[in-house]
Amino acid sequence: MTSTSNGFSVLRQRNFALYLSSRTLATLAVQMQNVAIGWQVYALTHNLFDLGLIGLAQFAPFLLLILFAGHAADRYDRRNLIALTLGAQLLCSLMLLGFTIAGLGAVWPVFAVLVLFGSARAFMGPATQAILVNLVPAESFSKAVALSSSSFHVAVILGPTLGGLLYLAGPKTVYLISSALLVAAVVMMSLVKPVKQPSNRAPATWHTVLEGLRFVWSKPVVLGAISLDLFAVLFGGATALLPALAHDVLRVGPTGLGMLRTAPGAGAALCSIALAFFPITRRVGLWMLGGVGVFGVCTLVLGATATFVVALAALFLMGAGDMISVYVRHLLVQYETPDAIRGRVSAVNSVFIGASNELGEFESGLTAGWMGLTRAVLFGGAATLAVTGAWAVLFPVLSRMDRFPHEDKQ
Repeated sequence: MTSTSNGFSVLRQRNFALYLSSRTLATLAVQMQNVAIGWQVYALTHNLFDLGLIGLAQFAPFLLLILFAGHAADRYDRRNLIALTLGAQLLCSLMLLGFTIAGLGAVWPVFAVLVLFGSARAFMGPATQAILVNLVPAESFSKAVALSSSSFHVAVILGPTLGGLLYLAGPKTVYLISSALLVAAVVMMSLVKPVKQPSNRAPATWHTVLEGLRFVWSKPVVLGAISLDLFAVLFGGATALLPALAHDVLRVGPTGLGMLRTAPGAGAALCSIALAFFPITRRVGLWMLGGVGVFGVCTLVLGATATFVVALAALFLMGAGDMISVYVRHLLVQYETPDAIRGRVSAVNSVFIGASNELGEFESGLTAGWMGLTRAVLFGGAATLAVTGAWAVLFPVLSRMDRFPHEDKQ
């Protein structure tokens, strides 16, 4: 059997193939929308702070709901939760289309839709993370993680580029096609057959809701891994400023912005494909710290350049570095977590991931309004490197970790 057949053999699992198709289509739709939203908002206000508010509008409801969403992922059918949240994202896309057709003259309707979108994402995140281990045999899980990540980042590659090209025909076109893709995603997810998961009918009390948080706090290696992503990428959310960098520094239009948004996904996708065939098995802690370090260095390069090609290369390597960190963290969290509380632990993980993305975007918009555009990006890169060094000292168990814990127990 060749390495290629080994790498893609997990796609023979029908449920996993349907799940993967649904998630890829939905991600493609959302990435296309993000380009249109960012360009529309900046074109209306030319305010850097408003770009940060795009992230905050999604993160605020996410933060309020995520722990309850984790409990829901452990109590209810995860397939149905994912399908319902995809339907909510479809509604958001249709609302953006309607506002644009009516003539968008203010940004608050966009922020209102993003609050709804953030709420849907809160319930989708834990269910999406928790269901993957139930869709494939245990021996195929690491391959499923790598292929899931690679398909996600392929969508992240294509989505912004398509969004930028389609925006030339107007934002209505972007939102219309995004809506069609989300319809297909809902259908695909609805075709996934019931999967085996532990029965948990405990009521949503504070004790049960906070079970995942207590578990993470009790596991220093898990706490260190997911908090590294929070505090490092929190300061490295320069992608929120790409509309301004494209317009004011690099002097490119919507298509150029789409290419810039594509570059991190391209780096992540190629890295994740490589990981599907050559998984990390030794010095996993150093690999994760190194991936975040590369992300920080490349953020500094992005802030220092006014050359489009250099910016693309920096963003490409940022995506590759981030993918290494994501891969190690996801395997570590899932291998260490009992399935009965996997949704709640995934909810805690989603808080950290969401904070490092949406809250990081808000931080970037805030610091850009205060420091200026390029200084804010440089500050973010320097802060990411500082956090990486601090976590290597604060969590020595992480920096010394050679193999994944489940492998040490075998």
